[in-house]
Amino acid sequence: MASTYRVGEGYDIHRLERGRPMRLGCIEIPCEFGPLGHSDGDVLAHALCDALLGALALGDIGAHFPPTDPRWEGADSMRFVSHAAALARSRGARVANVDATVVLEKPKLAPHIPEMRRVLAGLLECDVEAVSVKAKTAEGLGPIGEGKAIEAHVIVCLELPEPQSVS
Repeated sequence: MASTYRVGEGYDIHRLERGRPMRLGCIEIPCEFGPLGHSDGDVLAHALCDALLGALALGDIGAHFPPTDPRWEGADSMRFVSHAAALARSRGARVANVDATVVLEKPKLAPHIPEMRRVLAGLLECDVEAVSVKAKTAEGLGPIGEGKAIEAHVIVCLELPEPQSVS
């Protein structure tokens, strides 16, 4: 059967605040500060949702989980990723690959990346080898470099069955 491919791009940024938990890639990372957000502030999960929804032309995370809705206050972003992944599967799509970059001065993320990849691959129902997570710093520049913010960029490629024409 022939396939077609769809690409989606996602981005998120949050302020960092002392005393908040650091949730990133649907795992908790030991840290004295974390992202401020209506839900858990997981920028990687939120950008991944936007990339999945974008590839499907289904809007963005705010359209599915409005930040004005009290139901999502403090919500675990695993729910958001699971929802977006289920929408993709319901359309016959499978994740071909995910390429993600998190920009943060500290803490160092390298020790946590294997677990993030494993958890995200599980939620997406794809092989862990299809999920890339990279960590970068902002080299001391801007709000991220000053330790005031965290951001994530994600690109997703979905493989969908080619629509069958009716003759």
